[in-house]
Amino acid sequence: MREVFQQELREVQDRLVEIAGLVAESIDKATRAFNESDVALAEEVIADDHGIDQAALALDELAITILARQQPVARDLRIVVSALRISASLERMGDMSTHIAQLARYRFPDKVVPKTLRPTFREMGRLDVEIAKKLTELLTTEDVELAEQIRNEDDEIDALHLQVFDKVLGETWKGEAVDTVDATLASRYHERFADHAVSIAKKVQYLATGDWAPEAP
Repeated sequence: MREVFQQELREVQDRLVEIAGLVAESIDKATRAFNESDVALAEEVIADDHGIDQAALALDELAITILARQQPVARDLRIVVSALRISASLERMGDMSTHIAQLARYRFPDKVVPKTLRPTFREMGRLDVEIAKKLTELLTTEDVELAEQIRNEDDEIDALHLQVFDKVLGETWKGEAVDTVDATLASRYHERFADHAVSIAKKVQYLATGDWAPEAP
């Protein structure tokens, strides 16, 4: 029974890595669709989101079954409970990718944001993709250095997010109302994607070290 239990725990962790990989692919496609006005790529992201949702649901069912049947304790319990919370964050990251892709689809064949903001969004997208890749590696290795890198890149995205708000609220902004709404939403989706990654990174860091850093309210 103990060997079966350990196999189930490994399956939980393997499934988290698999879902994180799907999310990394999703945000990569979404940011390219957004920046290049690629409607076909946007449609792929939107269609594939169901697969992320189903994978997260299947993982949750496995984790709940383990809790009920195996009654884990100590680190084993932390792994299973953390997996439930991490899968929820990964599912939300997939949703953020989908929202970014939906903006690209809605505005096709036009680009979503005015030319003056495109470099900012390209950088936000690049950082989100980097964060997603590092998150997949973090879930595989539990290398806490990656958690710190994810937090640092999240800080960069937060700064870019503020730049977008400063731009659209500034006196020199010439965009239409729809441009203001699109830029605000897109910036928020990019920023929230990274926030969920940081939340996951904290949980993995806790599993690896036993040190818990409370999340900001």
